[in-house]
Amino acid sequence: MSPRNLSTAPSRLQKPLRLRQPYRCLSCSLRLSQSQTSPQPPNGSSQTTHFGFQEIPSSDKSSRVSSVFSSVASSYDTMNDLMSLGIHRLWKDHFVRSLNPGSKPLPPAPSSLEQEDQRTEPWTMLDIAGGTGDIAFRLLDHATLINHDHDSNVIVSDINPAMLSEGRKRSLEISYAHSPRLEWLEANAESLPPSIADNSIDLYTVAFGIRNFTDPQKALREAYRVLKPGGVFACLEFSKVENAMLNAVYKRWSFAAIPIIGQLVAGDRDSYQYLVESIERFPGQREWRDRIAEVGFMVPGVNEEGEGGCENLTGGVAAIHKGVKPLRRE
Repeated sequence: MSPRNLSTAPSRLQKPLRLRQPYRCLSCSLRLSQSQTSPQPPNGSSQTTHFGFQEIPSSDKSSRVSSVFSSVASSYDTMNDLMSLGIHRLWKDHFVRSLNPGSKPLPPAPSSLEQEDQRTEPWTMLDIAGGTGDIAFRLLDHATLINHDHDSNVIVSDINPAMLSEGRKRSLEISYAHSPRLEWLEANAESLPPSIADNSIDLYTVAFGIRNFTDPQKALREAYRVLKPGGVFACLEFSKVENAMLNAVYKRWSFAAIPIIGQLVAGDRDSYQYLVESIERFPGQREWRDRIAEVGFMVPGVNEEGEGGCENLTGGVAAIHKGVKPLRRE
């Protein structure tokens, strides 16, 4: 499915001082978030954002998130296994299959067989917050093995050099390590560099990353800017569980077990505490869908009652959201 025809060796950095002692349960964390007063930002600014259940100056979030991911980069798969009970690998496989990346052969002209080997133009894909290469490698594998496309390429962008270092190391184990089809870029998704030009990207993906951005809406506007008309924004992110019983079990696992396991497995409870809190703070399916539409994307799959527009995975533990940049009007 073309995006123009879519229907539906990291170092451990010193972590900043935490403003609280870690809490094991959801109720304790919620009481904490309700009782804390927001710290006064420097220079009299009133701009704050959340870091888990804490309110911090917006200017501090990037460095704090960077510290978290520098800490967990080498155990990234373990982190996601804990957060999703191992199902994240299946989610990522399904996410990429649903995008069907890669150019397709053009149908032969009736009067000539010479066009049989011609193809549509190769895709230029941008994987944001994708430092470890999990999504990028899948995109290239699908394009190559399923669509027999050996030309489409992926730019892996991440703000964190430790995550990019982990991705480069992993790429050495596959065939794309020194391929021109794979590029690494250290960049902030909220302000992409000039090398990512307007209307230059066919497919923009972000998986389990956008909830950590200081200003996700700004990142959405950047996605809209760099995508070609007809290009696709695709987001895979933890979301809100719909079933009450499953939600209760998942919350207990997230807040009671994951930080403790993070301490035992990675020696880092605080980072894992932040990650589960960041999931709780991220908008639900409908709100996030509407935010995507606000920047100008067409959201496929919304019915007349205003429902739909996303695909829940495992009962809403995670969800896939897509938006299509409208074609220019002639």
